[in-house]
Amino acid sequence: MPEQTIILVGFMGTGKSTVAELLAERLDLRKIDLDAAIEADQGCSIPELFSGKGEAFFRQVETDVLKGTLDEGGGIVVATGGGAVLAEANRAAMLNAGLVVALTASLETILSRVQNDPNRPLLQGNAAESVPKLMESRRHAYDFAHQHIDTSDKSVEEIVELIVQRMKEK
Repeated sequence: MPEQTIILVGFMGTGKSTVAELLAERLDLRKIDLDAAIEADQGCSIPELFSGKGEAFFRQVETDVLKGTLDEGGGIVVATGGGAVLAEANRAAMLNAGLVVALTASLETILSRVQNDPNRPLLQGNAAESVPKLMESRRHAYDFAHQHIDTSDKSVEEIVELIVQRMKEK
């Protein structure tokens, strides 16, 4: 198999980081968590970056770090942040770099996974109120992906197996 690049996109709480870890292990690829790469690049946490410099600054850094990551070449599984797909340049870069897999989940599943996570700056306040609004605003943001997998009722192992099967079918 040639040096593969697999990019996982999806709303927060759909399992991108968790799936990326197991998928990279299964395919013997390097895993890159884009949020962790941004934190390393900026020397602070995502919530600190949001509160200190604002979302627009964060999104620009996200684009720069994504581009640098994808320019490194193949042999990687990239777990993006939920909003990495908002910039057209990011979507184009992802499509050009490799296989883009969108992970989805039901509102109930996402709420159960993220409602008590303090590291989610877009969920300040009431997650039960903000998640549905944010999901609605991003309803079509992940449509560009090559594949879509609903993670609501699947184990991480099942999701990884689905991705591997679909890669073989291509």
